[in-house]
Formats: sequence, C-alpha cells, structure tokens
Amino acid sequence: MGKTTSIGHFGVALAEEGYDVLLIDLAGKQGDLAKLFGIVDEIDPEDWPNISTVFQPEWERVVEQLGDDAIDQLIHETAEGVDLIPAHQGLDSLDIELESKYSGPNKYNRLDEFITEFISGRYDVVLIDLPGMANNITYNGVWAAQHVLTPVEAGSFEADQARALQYDLQKLSDGYDRDVSLEMIIPNKIDMRTKLARRYLEQYEDEFGDALAPEPVPMSQDIRNATENGQTIFALEEPSGTAKKAIDAYRSNARALVERV
Repeated sequence: MGKTTSIGHFGVALAEEGYDVLLIDLAGKQGDLAKLFGIVDEIDPEDWPNISTVFQPEWERVVEQLGDDAIDQLIHETAEGVDLIPAHQGLDSLDIELESKYSGPNKYNRLDEFITEFISGRYDVVLIDLPGMANNITYNGVWAAQHVLTPVEAGSFEADQARALQYDLQKLSDGYDRDVSLEMIIPNKIDMRTKLARRYLEQYEDEFGDALAPEPVPMSQDIRNATENGQTIFALEEPSGTAKKAIDAYRSNARALVERV
C-alpha cells in the first residue's frame, strides 16, 4: 500500500517545515528506505551496531563502550534533509529473539526505550517504517510511535486492511493499557477522474471520519520514477502536474499530522 514511499515523503515534507526528522526502517533486510534516498550503497551488511542491536540486552553495554559513537554509527544522512537508521538483516531473526528473551510488555517496549533515551533529544520527529506483518518488531514500532499512519488505495480489500489495522491497534491498547491510535489514513494512488475512486473516498470519509488525511495523494508515474532513481518527488527538478499535486498533498497532510499529535 505504499508504506515506505509515504514515510519517506512525509519525512521530507516535515523537514521542509523546519523539523529535524529521523526515519527508522524496521521493514527487513531489503532496506527500501535506503534505496528510496539513494544511500543503499553506503550500507554495509556487516555494520555493527545496527538497528537490530538496540533491541538486544547488550545494547546498554554497547553504549557504555562506545558512548555517543554508538548512536552516530546507526544514523545516516540523506541529501533531502532527513536522517535515516536503515534496516539490517539482523531484523530477520529478531522476532524470535524478542519472543524468547522477553515477556509481556517487555517484548514491545525495547524500541520505545531506545528512542526515549537516545533519540528524542536529537530529533523533533521520528517516523518508523514497519514490517508488513503483525509480529514483535511491528508491535515495538507501534508501541514506540503510538500514532499510526497508513496509506490506503481505493478498493474493498484495502478498506478491509485499514479496518483490521484499526482493530489490532485497539486490541493492543486494551491489552497493555497503551494509548495507540490510527492517527491518519492516507488515500494513496488516487485517480480522481474515476467514479470508483471518488466513491471509495466518500466511503472512507464516512467510516474513518477525522482519521482521514485532508488530501488524497494522486497517482503519478513521477513517484515511481523518482523512487527508482533514489529520490523523492520533492527532489525532482521538473515535476509533472500530478507530481506537483502529490507534493502539495504530502505537505498538507504532514502539517495536519503535526496538528493532530
């Protein structure tokens, strides 16, 4: 549904507003956020420490040994004003490790503790790209973020996914007394020329109300072209008409997100 593309573009839109933005990629070893910002060649699969390290019991000892260098080694700068902690292959086995090493809420609060202690003082905004499945890594990301964004295309299957996500977040909130909300549903890849898209937008507005983003992100080939070239559409020198509308939508939705949270 465009999770990574949305996170990347929201990050750049917020950086344009003057916020210090950090993106954290938890979505597996494919490292799509690093590809989106054209820095994938800078990422060494043997890097240590890496994002999976912060979930481990020995993370405290790593910080004691390396100090601020431990944090600095995790973070990569991009050319578009946002910083990134990229995904790492160590995430692939992390779900099982969290299940075996921790119990109850301790399985889910590892990332939150890391961000609170080591990241919050450095950045105004932290955006987390989550795996596309419900597991302990995903729950760590949701627990830390508390405010969840999801892009949704115009279709019944996509609407069902949004409803399921809303239900899962409510279960997490009720089960662990953690205030987690579906803060923004972002209509994505919307072709307003079609009656079907307009009908689904009306349905989303009726069903999700205030959670709906103020502006749908239109379908634009420029988005695909830009991301394949390692940049967002904000970096295009000559964006198409649909790309300009998408940029305006990301900016408007990013401002709305700040107001909501």
